Amino acid sequence: MASRPRTRRPLRTLLAVLVASAVAVPVSGAARPSAVPAPVPAPLAPLRAATAGALAGRYAVNRAGIRAAERMAARHGDLARAAALRAMASPARQFLVFDGRDGGRTVEVFGDLARARRIAVLVPGSDTGLDTYGRLRAGATALQRQLGDRAAVIAWLGYRTPGTVSVEVVSPARATAAAPQLRSFVARLRPAVGAGVRITVLCHSYGSVVCGRAAAGLAVGDIVLYGSPGTGADSVAGLHTRARVWAGRGDDDWVAEVPHGRLQLPFATVGLGADPVSRGFGARVFAAGAGGHSDYLKPGSLSLANLARIVDGQAPVGRGRRAA
Repeated sequence: MASRPRTRRPLRTLLAVLVASAVAVPVSGAARPSAVPAPVPAPLAPLRAATAGALAGRYAVNRAGIRAAERMAARHGDLARAAALRAMASPARQFLVFDGRDGGRTVEVFGDLARARRIAVLVPGSDTGLDTYGRLRAGATALQRQLGDRAAVIAWLGYRTPGTVSVEVVSPARATAAAPQLRSFVARLRPAVGAGVRITVLCHSYGSVVCGRAAAGLAVGDIVLYGSPGTGADSVAGLHTRARVWAGRGDDDWVAEVPHGRLQLPFATVGLGADPVSRGFGARVFAAGAGGHSDYLKPGSLSLANLARIVDGQAPVGRGRRAA
């Protein structure tokens, strides 16, 4: 009897992959926007210190790069991309990194990074790119307002995210490729802001797979997984991190129905490992309220309040619900 759950779980995972593949093959190519050309970014020296002057100079260089990408997108005939880039080029926006090629890579700062004593790095999940960037920006803005003046939020879109309806979203391959980039970014950020600044990584949906792959050697105090389908590991111990690992899931989040486990096929690994809010995984589970998959950073929500409390170094409120 004990062997049945172990047998059923890989079969359920494989079934989910096959269903996703059947849908994704005909649909994903049409759903993903076509590649839009963009210029090669101007070379920038490493940010040695996050001073107001150094940051202002970097923001200005990236603003010019965004405007150049906007002009190229307009000439290509993609008016939606051009409009999105025009909004990003506002003098009020603060980009540490911008590369419009291959769907776009951006790192945007919300708040005053030069004065921040607490920094939250947001790692987004599937279907996040230049054309859907407004969702990530809205969540980052809400979190920064919740945290207050002495905190900054960094929206790290440093990888090509998978489509929600795609084969890639049930594989750790994209996350494995992205993990070194996230580790490198945090490693450069730490000396630039100083040892006394608290850095927390907040990982949503497929972004938690990226964080799971990056966790070993990630120089942060806390790793927070929310709306997570898995991390690519079977337990916190499997992440090989000294950081505190938190996990939360809203009561109405559909990701609770995603089968958990991993299956090694001859050509790939499918499945994303154990459920991060399960008892066996071993994370510190926090209450995320009644919201759905896209509601964690919604103003006024319990999940937003608790995410901010973790970034602040405070205990979350309420009682987190564990999966069976």
